[in-house]
Amino acid sequence: MADDMRPNMFPSLRYKDAHGAISWLERAFGFTRHAVYPGPDGTVGHAELKFGRGAIMLGSLGQPDPANPWLTATQGVYVYVADADAHYARAKAAGAEIIRELADTPYGSREYSARDVEGNLWSFGTYHPEPSR
Repeated sequence: MADDMRPNMFPSLRYKDAHGAISWLERAFGFTRHAVYPGPDGTVGHAELKFGRGAIMLGSLGQPDPANPWLTATQGVYVYVADADAHYARAKAAGAEIIRELADTPYGSREYSARDVEGNLWSFGTYHPEPSR
């Protein structure tokens, strides 16, 4: 949609105590809990907190897994793209370090992760949180 005013970039954070961080972010910074999905052993698998028309995504830190760098990264950026395949091809052609190959996810997104020229973690995909609802 040309007039879609939803954000398309989301800071993504991981916390040792994600439940505590969510409560603190609400209390200290005024975020509003939009969604919290449980992870294993009482952790937070994924959460979305709203602030105005913007949002952040967060979850609990996990055990290292080379197939999923997000489990141990404390911060990065997730960017919604309408065509993940085209975006992936462009990034790969430009020499981006692909660290999670393009794939379909169990939550209905098609996405991949890469590091930028200074090692920052980025993910691009078709998952589009709707913080305005």
